[in-house]
Amino acid sequence: MPHIHEAMDFSVETYIVFDKKVLLRFHDKYNIWLGVGGHVELDENPNQAAVREIKEEVGLDVELFDQSGLVGKHSENYLELIPPAFLDVHRISETHQHIGMRYFAKAFSDEIVEPEDEKSGGCKWMTREEVESATDIDELIKMYALKAMEVLGE
Repeated sequence: MPHIHEAMDFSVETYIVFDKKVLLRFHDKYNIWLGVGGHVELDENPNQAAVREIKEEVGLDVELFDQSGLVGKHSENYLELIPPAFLDVHRISETHQHIGMRYFAKAFSDEIVEPEDEKSGGCKWMTREEVESATDIDELIKMYALKAMEVLGE
């Protein structure tokens, strides 16, 4: 998806948990392990973007983790969204940055279906021990993955 603005975009990334494992996906452009995610598009809110990106990239149905208990409260001009577990600003290049919303979600299955047109270096479901001992995963990504498993009771 093209950038919404040349200086900044909103992005989502979700750490998906199923059966005591967390899903990580190898990002084809940055060559690092991350959760599943991408840009928020103009016609959607961040919750919709997180669910859409998951479906597009790995074919999973998920339930986003809601720590607020307020989701669904709305009126004609207001909708309470599931807040991200973490929120950050990170630089993508010298002239572009993302406001990153990091969510946790439970999957209903561990059957990954990557579309043929989706570029990825692969996906893997990892146990807590595998995440902790991995040498090719950034420490911040490990923290998100481990926290998702802790919060979601896995």
